[in-house]
Amino acid sequence: MAYKYAIALTGGIATGKSTVASLLGLNGLRIIDADAISHRLLDENASWIREHFGEQYVHGNKVNRPELGKIIFSDPKAKKELEAFLHPKIRAAIEEASEKQDLLKYPYLIDIPLFFETSSYPIKNSVVVYTPKELQLERFMKRNGFTLEESLRRIETQMDIEEKRSRATWVIDNSHNLKHLQAQCEQFVEAIKELYPAPKV
Repeated sequence: MAYKYAIALTGGIATGKSTVASLLGLNGLRIIDADAISHRLLDENASWIREHFGEQYVHGNKVNRPELGKIIFSDPKAKKELEAFLHPKIRAAIEEASEKQDLLKYPYLIDIPLFFETSSYPIKNSVVVYTPKELQLERFMKRNGFTLEESLRRIETQMDIEEKRSRATWVIDNSHNLKHLQAQCEQFVEAIKELYPAPKV
């Protein structure tokens, strides 16, 4: 049975989820990365991307994700077509990885960017990486070099970060500096340790 010990790790674009995942991993928590799985599956299906979206979105056997992202985030029909093809494959791969993790009978994280948006995973508990929307927008523009308009369009394809925060079991606040974020991650790990006994080796 998959997802029995799973905790969904989610947030919004540019809230710092990847940094948090790294910090939690350093603190001993195991993580299944849905983004890494989706990137692998995209490349494995590069021929399908070429056929449905065009030669310009594939270089060799690799999908040019930044270029593909431009059409996906500006064309709802293209976005829907890609998701209908890719999401079932992603869910199947995550479920397989989850079944393996559940054998250890101890909590682990599944890093799922659209956990609340898709409602595709029967996971009870979640931890949201939180950054206020103004700071989220500022960080996204700085990181990606996009215009304000394009940045807002991409952020608004996801559920509002305040709504995600309200739905979370736990919240990791990433609205300050790295030292504060490290402390937040350590507090979360301690909360997990208090709730679950250490795994038997």
